[in-house]
Amino acid sequence: MEERQQVSFSDLPGWKSDNLKDVLPAFRKSCRAIGKKKDWQDVCAKAYDIDENDTFAIRSFFETHFIPYRIANENGSETGLATGYFEPLLKGSRVRKGKFRTALYRQPDDLLVIDLASAYPQLKGLRLRGKLDGNRVVPYETRAEIEKSGKLAGHEIVWVDDVLDAFFLEIQGSGRVYIPESGETIRLAYANQNGRPYRSIGRYLLDRGELKPGQASSQQIRQWIRRNPERLREVLDSNPSYVFFREERIDDPSEGPKGALGVPLTPERSIAIDPRHIPLGAPVFVDTTRPYSSVPLQKLMLAQDTGGAIRGAVRADYFWGFGPQAGEMAGKMKQKLKVWLLLPKQPENDK
Repeated sequence: MEERQQVSFSDLPGWKSDNLKDVLPAFRKSCRAIGKKKDWQDVCAKAYDIDENDTFAIRSFFETHFIPYRIANENGSETGLATGYFEPLLKGSRVRKGKFRTALYRQPDDLLVIDLASAYPQLKGLRLRGKLDGNRVVPYETRAEIEKSGKLAGHEIVWVDDVLDAFFLEIQGSGRVYIPESGETIRLAYANQNGRPYRSIGRYLLDRGELKPGQASSQQIRQWIRRNPERLREVLDSNPSYVFFREERIDDPSEGPKGALGVPLTPERSIAIDPRHIPLGAPVFVDTTRPYSSVPLQKLMLAQDTGGAIRGAVRADYFWGFGPQAGEMAGKMKQKLKVWLLLPKQPENDK
């Protein structure tokens, strides 16, 4: 188990310089999901008494009611990895026609999800995904097998005009699709996954010498595939994971997609974490740098999402927001990271 070492707020680099105005609304979103839990009831109730425009009061709130803990990896190291993700905008059609030839699918009926914790409490949080073969549960098909079989026919939500955009949408976990024929924009939210492990296509290309270290951003991967279109299927199929979506209406375009916590993500205040090490909903202070730079990025974030590639205690995926500019930042982000977990003081400690 990773080490949690109690520290003081003065140990958090950049704590005093973080403008916390947009943190309070993001924390209140977390409280929608965790506010009824015993350890969070009191602090969540107090969060609604704070003026969200008063940065001094917000900072005082966290300093008064939380204890920061420095998080280390299981091997004792305190440095990990920060990557980025965003909500992209794709263009699509309700029917397969013209350039709209790549489908995005809803969850198939034969996908089984088994919560192992019901039988084995020590496996809390682990779910087995597969399908029935007679009376046996067997692994669900890989990406290559799904694409080759055509088994998802009839489960299409929309057809989009770019196979790479569709693939990267799976990695992001959610996105918006503009449908010109109706003028509507819908959100595709993560519904489920085929149970196969996520494999980075950037790592696949690096291991084969097709890209050099430091050249595996999403932009550079796209450029390589555009130059080598005959290898598209090979590269995409190197990732056996396959993501299924559900359609959601967008009532408020300023709201981000819902993360694993079930609340809308806040641009540059929400992160995806490994819930085996960081509790979903908790505030987390991150010390990293902006993409491709040494410019400090030291901010209080909310652990409101998870991801197939987010594994380890000192690991975070930074949500940049919606659109091309957010995508530019997310695609380049691969920075060193340190994290501190903030947990609420319990009544006997809350003086």
